[in-house]
Amino acid sequence: MSADEKPDRFIRLDEVKRRVGLGKSMIYRLIQEDKFPAPYKVSSFASRWSDREIVSWIDDVIDGFEGRKRKI
Repeated sequence: MSADEKPDRFIRLDEVKRRVGLGKSMIYRLIQEDKFPAPYKVSSFASRWSDREIVSWIDDVIDGFEGRKRKI
Protein backbone atom coordinates (compact mmCIF):
# COMPACT_ATOMS: atom_id res chain seq x y z
CA MET A 1 0.00 0.00 0.00
CA SER A 2 1.44 3.39 -0.95
CA ALA A 3 1.67 6.23 1.54
CA ASP A 4 -1.24 8.16 0.00
CA GLU A 5 -3.50 5.11 -0.40
CA LYS A 6 -6.20 4.72 2.25
CA PRO A 7 -6.97 1.30 3.69
CA ASP A 8 -10.12 -0.34 2.39
CA ARG A 9 -13.24 -0.17 4.52
CA PHE A 10 -16.67 -1.75 4.43
CA ILE A 11 -19.69 0.44 3.74
CA ARG A 12 -23.41 -0.14 4.23
CA LEU A 13 -26.07 -0.32 1.54
CA ASP A 14 -27.40 3.16 2.40
CA GLU A 15 -23.98 4.68 1.67
CA VAL A 16 -23.61 2.61 -1.51
CA LYS A 17 -27.02 3.85 -2.74
CA ARG A 18 -26.13 7.46 -1.94
CA ARG A 19 -22.76 7.29 -3.65
CA VAL A 20 -23.86 5.57 -6.86
CA GLY A 21 -27.30 7.17 -7.11
CA LEU A 22 -29.14 3.88 -7.55
CA GLY A 23 -31.82 2.16 -5.51
CA LYS A 24 -31.59 -1.20 -3.78
CA SER A 25 -33.47 -3.10 -6.50
CA MET A 26 -31.27 -1.77 -9.29
CA ILE A 27 -28.08 -2.49 -7.31
CA TYR A 28 -29.12 -6.10 -6.72
CA ARG A 29 -30.19 -6.50 -10.37
CA LEU A 30 -26.76 -5.29 -11.50
CA ILE A 31 -25.11 -7.71 -9.04
CA GLN A 32 -27.08 -10.60 -10.59
CA GLU A 33 -25.88 -9.47 -14.03
CA ASP A 34 -22.25 -9.32 -12.78
CA LYS A 35 -22.18 -5.57 -13.49
CA PHE A 36 -21.83 -4.36 -9.88
CA PRO A 37 -19.62 -5.48 -6.97
CA ALA A 38 -21.29 -8.03 -4.71
CA PRO A 39 -21.37 -7.42 -0.96
CA TYR A 40 -19.35 -9.36 1.58
CA LYS A 41 -21.29 -11.23 4.24
CA VAL A 42 -19.66 -9.96 7.46
CA SER A 43 -22.09 -11.76 9.77
CA SER A 44 -25.28 -13.77 9.49
CA PHE A 45 -27.24 -10.49 9.63
CA ALA A 46 -25.00 -8.00 7.82
CA SER A 47 -23.58 -7.48 4.34
CA ARG A 48 -21.12 -4.73 3.46
CA TRP A 49 -19.46 -3.49 0.28
CA SER A 50 -15.79 -2.74 -0.26
CA ASP A 51 -15.27 1.00 -0.55
CA ARG A 52 -12.48 0.43 -3.09
CA GLU A 53 -14.69 -1.78 -5.26
CA ILE A 54 -17.44 0.86 -5.30
CA VAL A 55 -14.95 3.61 -6.21
CA SER A 56 -13.58 1.39 -8.99
CA TRP A 57 -17.10 0.69 -10.30
CA ILE A 58 -17.85 4.44 -10.38
CA ASP A 59 -14.59 5.03 -12.29
CA ASP A 60 -15.57 2.31 -14.80
CA VAL A 61 -18.97 3.92 -15.35
CA ILE A 62 -17.36 7.31 -15.90
CA ASP A 63 -14.96 5.76 -18.44
CA GLY A 64 -17.76 3.73 -20.01
CA PHE A 65 -18.26 -0.01 -19.74
CA GLU A 66 -16.68 -0.50 -23.17
CA GLY A 67 -13.77 1.82 -22.44
CA ARG A 68 -15.28 4.83 -24.20
CA LYS A 69 -14.86 8.16 -22.52
CA ARG A 70 -17.98 10.29 -22.35
CA LYS A 71 -17.76 13.41 -24.48
CA ILE A 72 -18.40 16.53 -22.43
